Amino acid sequence: MPKLRRAVAWFIDFGLVVAAASLLAVLTFHRISALVTDVPDLATRGGFDLLTSRGDVVDASADLGLSLWNKAVLYVEEAFAALAVVTFLYQWACLALVGSTLGKGLLGLRVTPSRPRRAALRAAVTTAADVAVYAVACVLLIEGHFVLSVLVWTLAVVLFLVNALPVLSPTRRSLADRLAGTSVTGFGLGAAEAEPVARTF
Repeated sequence: MPKLRRAVAWFIDFGLVVAAASLLAVLTFHRISALVTDVPDLATRGGFDLLTSRGDVVDASADLGLSLWNKAVLYVEEAFAALAVVTFLYQWACLALVGSTLGKGLLGLRVTPSRPRRAALRAAVTTAADVAVYAVACVLLIEGHFVLSVLVWTLAVVLFLVNALPVLSPTRRSLADRLAGTSVTGFGLGAAEAEPVARTF
């Protein structure tokens, strides 16, 4: 039952991450749409590129297309970076201020101890395992580094499993808990789970 509560809490928190990702996706779509539908700006830039290319229409159009592509890619990369930052801030602020994320709070779970430095380290590991490494893999794919993207994607899956699977062990302490010296406690959880690693921060 405690394992199920941890899983449900994670799904609630990850649902919030998905909601944030959806909002960022909509915002990024609108930014890219504005980029390619701003006719006056496109005409100005296209005219400037044509002048600087000394009348080479093919070269000027290639430069304009590449410029638009690079800007669109930048917008997508900014969205991935923002998602990682938002996820970290959510995890860190919740743990540092109240000792529990929304998902854990709804399931009666707390992270102890919840001092700011421990909360920051736990939030960083959780963010890396749940979002950040996947985001890096996606950015590499967009940049055209297919093989490196696959390698990083594999690393992301391994990191997620290494962080999540220990929750099924008797102590039920994730990689984030072990590195930050924290434990998840709450009604019905065993004493072994409530004993944090002795670390000073």
